Parts: sequence; C-alpha cells; structure tokens
Amino acid sequence: MDSSSEMLELLEKVRRIHISSRKAVDEFMAGQYRSVFRGGGIEFHEVRDYQPGDDVGSIDWNVTARTGKLHIKSFAEERERTVLLLVDASSSMDFGSGEHSKAHTAAELCALLIFSAVSNSDRVGLTLFSDHAEFTLPPAKGVQHGLRLIRELLCHRTPGRGTSIEAVLEELMRVYPKRAVVFLVSDFLDRPGYDRKLRIAASKHDLVAIRVRDPREGIMGGKGIIRFRDLETGCPAELNLGSRRAREKYAAAAHDLDQELKRFFSMAGIDLLDVEAGKPCEEALRAFFDERMRRNAP
Repeated sequence: MDSSSEMLELLEKVRRIHISSRKAVDEFMAGQYRSVFRGGGIEFHEVRDYQPGDDVGSIDWNVTARTGKLHIKSFAEERERTVLLLVDASSSMDFGSGEHSKAHTAAELCALLIFSAVSNSDRVGLTLFSDHAEFTLPPAKGVQHGLRLIRELLCHRTPGRGTSIEAVLEELMRVYPKRAVVFLVSDFLDRPGYDRKLRIAASKHDLVAIRVRDPREGIMGGKGIIRFRDLETGCPAELNLGSRRAREKYAAAAHDLDQELKRFFSMAGIDLLDVEAGKPCEEALRAFFDERMRRNAP
C-alpha cells in the first residue's frame, strides 16, 4: 500500500471514530462526564459582606479596614479541567485475536474521553509511551485538537518494545505539577515496581486506570503445539494445547495476574476499568461513570 493510500485509510478511520464517538457523547456521556470529574481546583470569585457562620479565615482584612465592615473572600471551583491521556503504545498493544487490536480499542476509548472533554470545554493532552515517554501533545481545547489526538493514537509507531509505567508517571509528575484528570490506558503487562510512583501520582491527580485486554490472553483454546514470540522481549516460547495441565496452568497464571492487579489498584484507592479489545467501549465507560457518580454522591 503506498503512502497516499495509507493516509486516506487513516483519515477514514479517524472519520469513523469521530462520528461514532461524538454520537455517543452527545446522546449519553457529556452529562455523566461533567458530573463525575471535578474541576482542577478553586479560584477567587468575589469579595462579599461577612455573614454569620462564614469561615473567619477567609476575611479580607484590607477591604474590611478600608470599609469599616467585615468582608470575606469567596471562592468557586474551577470548572475548566485539564485531562491527560497516558496511553501505552508498546508492542504488546498491537495484539488482537479478533477484528481489532488492543491499540485500536484504546484509540476508540480515548476518542470517547476526548470528545467528552471537548464538549465540556476542557483541555486535553496526550502522552504515548512504551519503555519511555515517546510522544507528547500538550493540553489544548477544541474539536480540531481532538481529531489530531486521535490521528496520533492511530498512526503512531513505537520505536520501543517494552512497557515502563514508572517512566511515564515520572514524566507526568515532572511536566504537570497542577492537579489534572489522568487516564492511564494500558494492558499493564509491565514488571512490578511502579507501585510507589503510581500512589504518588494518584495523590496529586485524579487518576483512573483503564486496562485493555484481549480475551485470548486469559484462555488459550485449540489443539497441538503453538509457537509464539513475545512482542516486547522478542523471546520465543511454545505451549502444548493438547495438554490439559498446560492449558489449566496458563489460565491459572492469567487469573492470578488479574487478581493481583485488581487487588493492587483497590488498595491504592485507584479506579480500574476493564475494556475488552474488539468490543464497543461505550457501555463499559457509561457503567464506570454511573458507578463513580453513585460512589461520590453525598
């Protein structure tokens, strides 16, 4: 396929994702998104007369001295948010046993988040990472910026093989000291050791973890010996599918890894949303928004 054909195919993918995601956002998600995520902080609103019960720590002594009457500073929540997408672009995200890879599903999911943010006039930024932070687009507003983010998600080709969640979290804390809504989108096929950085990042930002999984990563069916190569390390391996014990061992290891990850995020107080590659993301995201709204309700 020549470069012009590839570009036309990319633009068509962007167009399809744009249409489907905008429809879902307009019909269902904009209100949920707005309710679930609070603003980035508080900002000065006005100086007004003191009323019984007001916090005395908010008294504006300069205005009080000038007028001879107690006045306080009032503050309002900043409604404009900064939304950051940290998206795994490592080689393992290229895997897909069905119609779409994990990377494509991640792009569709991010499109829903992007246009939810755009509809709320929030700023959205993107960092693509593998074993290091490879590509960053700073936060900005607007539909055209959103479309560029989707193009990058679809066409980015990673020079790195492995995954380092620790590295991208270090980049997050270095570049974005001010509180933001952060979506960490990955298959989380990384070596242990990033837990401390994750806890620190979650204490500074509203951090949501989104895991994109392929169903074949938990259950291996078929017969005979299957030979494969690890997409990130390049190491060859084989599995005898004719052996019931081997199949059960594989399934048990996948289950243990799944439970360990869920336990870790639960103990860290970080929301974890699971999305299956190749399946529509709207329902999973809507259910997540609903659950979070219920949990945060007074």
